[in-house]
Amino acid sequence: MMNNIEFSNLHREARVKNLKETHFDLVVIGGGITGAGILLDAASRGLKTALIEKNDFASGTSSKSTKLIHGGLRYLKQFDFWLVKEVGSERAIVHQLAPHLVIPEKMLLPLIENGSYGKWLTSVGLKVYDILAQVEGEDQRQMLDASKAIELEPLLPEKILKGAGFYAEYRTDDARLTLENIKTALNYDAVPINYTKVTDFVYDEDEIIKGVEVEDQVSGDNYFIKSNYVINAAGPWVDELRSLNKSKKGKQLHLTKGVHLVFPHEKLPVKQSVYFDVPDGRMIFAIPRGKITYVGTTDTNYNDNKDDVKTDIADAIYLISAVNNMFPSINLEMDDIVSSWAGLRPLIHEEGKAPSELSRKDEIFTSATGLLSIAGGKLTGYRKMAERVVNRVAELMKEEGTEIRECYTDKIPLCGGPWKSFSEVKSYIEELSSKIESKGLKPYHARYLVTTYGKQSESILTLFEKFEGEPEERMVRAEYEFCATYECIQNPFDFFVRRTGRLYFDIDSVRKYQEIILQDHQELFAADSEAIDDLRSDLKHEIDMHSNFSLDRI
Repeated sequence: MMNNIEFSNLHREARVKNLKETHFDLVVIGGGITGAGILLDAASRGLKTALIEKNDFASGTSSKSTKLIHGGLRYLKQFDFWLVKEVGSERAIVHQLAPHLVIPEKMLLPLIENGSYGKWLTSVGLKVYDILAQVEGEDQRQMLDASKAIELEPLLPEKILKGAGFYAEYRTDDARLTLENIKTALNYDAVPINYTKVTDFVYDEDEIIKGVEVEDQVSGDNYFIKSNYVINAAGPWVDELRSLNKSKKGKQLHLTKGVHLVFPHEKLPVKQSVYFDVPDGRMIFAIPRGKITYVGTTDTNYNDNKDDVKTDIADAIYLISAVNNMFPSINLEMDDIVSSWAGLRPLIHEEGKAPSELSRKDEIFTSATGLLSIAGGKLTGYRKMAERVVNRVAELMKEEGTEIRECYTDKIPLCGGPWKSFSEVKSYIEELSSKIESKGLKPYHARYLVTTYGKQSESILTLFEKFEGEPEERMVRAEYEFCATYECIQNPFDFFVRRTGRLYFDIDSVRKYQEIILQDHQELFAADSEAIDDLRSDLKHEIDMHSNFSLDRI
């Protein structure tokens, strides 16, 4: 579904006018992956649906995960077979819907002396995992001896290595997955908007919710959006909205922080993804991605500012120690960190359980005033979470005499496709690689474009022709104009972080091209010099916060 429907903050007033004048069936609060999934599910079933996000789409949890659509191997240790079965099945569906974004990734699980996983239990566990997740063919697990494991990953600790499990996962870009769900929903007349904060709920004479009051974070305008139903899918902010609704009773959220560090690939040259032990019993991922390798994640309780989640030096020391412990020939230091990200997991609180023991299941809360809140869950299970909560709306509508169709998002290809298979994606990358060679671009750029935008790469290459300069600069500028026209960015930070992931995976390109992008932004958005100075300052601050771990930061 490649459709280039204009989706832009360059003409924001038209969307605001639509929101003010339309009576919606459903308003969704929260522009992360859960809200995006709900938007597509509801709109595709025929509901007139709006989505409200207070910052940028995917700016909370949904741009800060480990960026894996995985089957939840660790939940077998908690005997949570239902969760493993559901997310295992779901990852295959999401891969089919967007194989350019959800990419097969083999994972190596080293078995070491006195480690968390023994050989027999790992073999049985991975077999059960394959059965529950319906893994087929060459993706089914293999058990390797130590020599074969070393052959696959020479950095492993030979002296204490007993063997390894070798199994299949999927890598993604969580922010892109969120955005493509939102853009796909545009085909069903959904009305999503970012930088719009819900400040209150609107009630009828029986104290039942009939809409929301919002504040436009761009214009400062306040207005009402009328709706028959409201779903609160605000992730870590779910309880704030429940409090605003005076319905925060019973179960509550338990927030934990997850941190990831990014290193140049030459500093941590793993040949493939590794899921490995830490002496304290936790497990860590090391995932190579082009020019870099990233590692994560921590899992610690979090009670600070949800709008300003940082990677602390303590987090960085913990992860570096974990890597150096597993890969003896590697000696990472703080200065080797080129970027980082930190995000929150909105889990359901369970008394007496440590952060890593909390269930990743989702739950729906219904208030006396009719507010539906959904919390918990995992990135991989977003589509089923959406289906469950929209089914709840469908039940309420049926009681009032209106029936809607059942969920069919498992059959709706996401924007950037459609594709017949991942093989077609690989062929397209090769085809594009040949095509762009004459433009001075390299095979790396073809892979980057396709695994970011899919078939929308063609539109970017058309824009590429209008710019002058060296090839990569022309491409970045073409991307920026595409994102301003079709992907609803409001500022360069939306572009560098959530539309392209450059701040995490290619931070040098942010430093190199920020000035030309600021110039293009000024022209496209008719911004004044003072606004551009503020954006320049904000970019400098964000680059520093994500990459500088010198002791003067303490």
